[in-house]
Amino acid sequence: MRVSELSRVTGVPVATIKYYLREGLLPSGELSPPNRARYGDAHAHRVALIRSLTDVGGMSIADVRTVLQVIDTPGIPIHDVLGATVQAITAARPGAGTGGEQRDAARMVDDLIARRGWQVHRTNPSRAIAEDVLARLDRLGQQRVIEALDAYAAAADLIAEADLAVVAAVEGRDARAETAVLGTLLGDVLIAALRRLAQEHISAKQFPPPTE
Repeated sequence: MRVSELSRVTGVPVATIKYYLREGLLPSGELSPPNRARYGDAHAHRVALIRSLTDVGGMSIADVRTVLQVIDTPGIPIHDVLGATVQAITAARPGAGTGGEQRDAARMVDDLIARRGWQVHRTNPSRAIAEDVLARLDRLGQQRVIEALDAYAAAADLIAEADLAVVAAVEGRDARAETAVLGTLLGDVLIAALRRLAQEHISAKQFPPPTE
């Protein structure tokens, strides 16, 4: 198909597709007389992947490029694909509290990781985010939320087990890498949505609205 048809199939404007080509996110089409590029199903799939990463995952073009390069590089282990994805999507943030508050929050995260027996690298940016959130909660006097940390971690364990079970069930390294990336980025959005649905359900049971 030509770029106009690729645009029709994917619902993405021609100008945007050409932008993806210039940025190296989308492989070039196969040249055919008279010097026109033709595209196939793989290109349509890649366009859909890019749109999912940007529109749903909220990634910048630069971060999408980084993640796609990892997916496209043969021989990179799936564990490293996940690591690169986490690094790309996890923005650094300054600490929220004082030196003492930050140290207390860091200790809480370290203790949690030790209790759960998690194998987590110290440079994982999600550690800093957890510390930042805990410091803010502590400053706001939300001790009840902090006390639920182990329950949240147990739920996170179940989610991560499901994530990696899905990845392990996929055949082929490239497909597995793509599943790992999408499961992480789009999975974050899906899990947040499911949490809010579950919150409404549990709230209705624990705090039932008055009957008329």
